Amino acid sequence: MWAGISEVMPKPPLPPDLDDFLSQPNPSVIATLESHGAPHTVASWYLWENSRVLVNMDEGRKRLEHLRVDPRVSITVLGNDDWSRHVTLRGRVVSLDPDPAFDAIDRLSRHYTDQPFSRRDRGRVSAWIEVESWHAWAGAQPWTGSTSPQSPGPP
Repeated sequence: MWAGISEVMPKPPLPPDLDDFLSQPNPSVIATLESHGAPHTVASWYLWENSRVLVNMDEGRKRLEHLRVDPRVSITVLGNDDWSRHVTLRGRVVSLDPDPAFDAIDRLSRHYTDQPFSRRDRGRVSAWIEVESWHAWAGAQPWTGSTSPQSPGPP
């Protein structure tokens, strides 16, 4: 488990509104850890399925190298039309699987573009992320999964 804030972050399952939000083709940024501990972030397509995250990457990507050394990840999903609404998921990659038939990347591409993935000349690898903790914000307030942000507490 990550020390610090993850100890106070909620654990899965996520509330239904957040589950619905994550099911949409929203932009996201995934963070992996370099071998010396520095974070490495990159924009990424994702799929939210059965309370897990699927990502897919070119076989030569640095983040794949990082995940083979340290499976801990964080992925922040931003609201497509409102970036003040976002969900951050922390967890770890529980499997790295070759995608020789491009099945997973085609699913991701169709989710975002309605088209199969166009580049077919390089190998792909899928990673399944098991979520250990999460937090969410809408506007400048915690988002607890209700249709609106959590109301502020007393002054």
